Amino acid sequence: MSEQRRDRPWVFRTYSGHSSAVASNELYKKNLAKGQTGLSVAFDLPTQTGYDADSPAAFGEVGKVGVPIGSISDMRQLFDGLPLDEMNTSMTINATAPWLLALYVAVAQDQGVDISKLRGTTQNDIQKEYLSRGTFVFPPAESLRLTVDTIAFCDREIPKWNPVNVCPYHLQEAGATPEQELAFGLCAAMEILDWVRDSGQVPDEDFDRVCGSISFFVDASIRFVEEVCKMRAFTQMWDGILEDRYGVENPKYRRFRYGVQVNSLELTEQQPENNVARIVLEMLGVTLSADARARALQLPAWNEALGLPRAWDQQWSLRMQQVLAFETDLLDYDDIFAGSHVIEAKTAELVAAAEADIALVRKQGGMIAAIENGYVKGRLVESNAERVADIESGERIVVGVNKYVESEPSPLTADAEGGILTVDPRAEREQIERMRVHRANRDDERVAVAIEGLVAVAESGANIMPASIEAAHAGVTTGEWSDALRGVYGEYRAPTGISTARAPRATTPDLDCLCDLVRMTSEELRRPFKIVLGKPGLDGHSNGVEQIAMRARDVGMEVIYEGIRLSPAQIVQSAIDEDAHVLGISILSGSHRELVPEILRLLREGGRSDMPVVAGGIIPDRDAQELTEAGIGAVYTPKDFELNPMLGDIVNIVREANSLEPRPL
Repeated sequence: MSEQRRDRPWVFRTYSGHSSAVASNELYKKNLAKGQTGLSVAFDLPTQTGYDADSPAAFGEVGKVGVPIGSISDMRQLFDGLPLDEMNTSMTINATAPWLLALYVAVAQDQGVDISKLRGTTQNDIQKEYLSRGTFVFPPAESLRLTVDTIAFCDREIPKWNPVNVCPYHLQEAGATPEQELAFGLCAAMEILDWVRDSGQVPDEDFDRVCGSISFFVDASIRFVEEVCKMRAFTQMWDGILEDRYGVENPKYRRFRYGVQVNSLELTEQQPENNVARIVLEMLGVTLSADARARALQLPAWNEALGLPRAWDQQWSLRMQQVLAFETDLLDYDDIFAGSHVIEAKTAELVAAAEADIALVRKQGGMIAAIENGYVKGRLVESNAERVADIESGERIVVGVNKYVESEPSPLTADAEGGILTVDPRAEREQIERMRVHRANRDDERVAVAIEGLVAVAESGANIMPASIEAAHAGVTTGEWSDALRGVYGEYRAPTGISTARAPRATTPDLDCLCDLVRMTSEELRRPFKIVLGKPGLDGHSNGVEQIAMRARDVGMEVIYEGIRLSPAQIVQSAIDEDAHVLGISILSGSHRELVPEILRLLREGGRSDMPVVAGGIIPDRDAQELTEAGIGAVYTPKDFELNPMLGDIVNIVREANSLEPRPL
């Protein structure tokens, strides 16, 4: 080995937060004591979509997938005892990113911290929310304007802060190929920089520095050789874009700076112990190449396909990083792939394919236009359909899922809780009470003035950040901030991508049998078989329901799917108005125990208790049993990856409900 300085390790993070600010604060302190070197804050869905805990829209969602932050009171508790001038804090927040950043700044000011010393990241990539995670609020153009406001504010006031973390990660989770992840991720970044450049908020002499502040958040799949090449392609392409498109001369500002959470899509409910090997292999794809190595890394827990991980599970993921960084010799060497003709050839192939896709997005008029017309969403739905079809056919092997399925009982899931953390239902009631106390103790006149200021700024087009920080200090709540902007910008419903996506022909032998079963059942029912699919609550992860909708459509069902974030009442009314044969509910946020019984209640009140209801999502076995006892016809989880048998089962549930003899595929 040549004499050289050992490379410093990346920032170790775990993505965490749940139940309450107090509980999450305790978790953060434990994780930091275990060697975590940066915080990655998970916010619950009401916080991400701009609702207070006591809003009807937040029912069942409070504290489930992250920490609820309703006001500066919660933010103070979240970071109690954590000196913000010494922290490196990543916040996974997008539609309400200006607000959460304003709360963070306000708490820092309360601590007496010079905010110019704050270090961290707001994810703040709203474009991918319309394509994958679904936590958007406002229309795309207005949302991107808010992103520009945060970038300009950070450039002036918080120069060490990463104001936006462009997220190809979520595109891969939605089915993007490596080429699409490169293309659509870079297109999103260019759209942001174009808007910043044209906004007039950043002086020309500062624009290079703004380019250097853009960071990325990338996914890494188990095909780790391909992932190494993808990351090398990202670094090459971003350097070229900044130099050629924006004239950035300083190589420091052209660096592709990125953090990673490795792929959660590939974690399996079946034989979940295999996920540990998957996570380690996925980690290698973004750490092996020194010239394209991640500067921050967070790993999912082995049991995230089952439910919410416990502190011990997160510790295990942290230790994986530490073993790689400190026990192996990975950091002792320069780039081990330099000069590899295999790596160079694959990298060049990915670059060429990505450039072709970038040209197609530009042909649409840019990324915002390609989001609004459904082009990018349709491409992602198609790619995900191909992935699902490959798994169903066995062309793509997933150990423990479609091959080597024989298994001993896992001791990891043998305890009474099933190896996952269950959020206490009291967490929602307690957060609502905290909101009541907060409102009672604030100066209502100051709040009213602050909200008027927010509205005025939003209407004028001025930078939203100073007014948001004043609102944070005044005690304005998350819901109030969002409602003020909703009143000016309106809300938005994104295209589902179903109508424009072309599904691959599934090659499984039971497909023709399923088509025959649907056709026969429609004839016996004397009208086309109709299914209404709904996603109640605030869960925006729609990949699964989109694939079900496409397959159901392609086998002859009439499919009604109106997209994400509908209330139980809206979904039930749609099912009744459409006179559906069956209602399918998809929930991945953990709110199934609250929302599914509410749907059953509303069906009874609407006189349609006879309509079969099926549910799908990340639903533990004990919850599935409760839902079945409550009247759900069937519960499907990630282990039910074969769409044809699932749909055949649903057809037979309808047949039985209509006194028809079930027919096996």
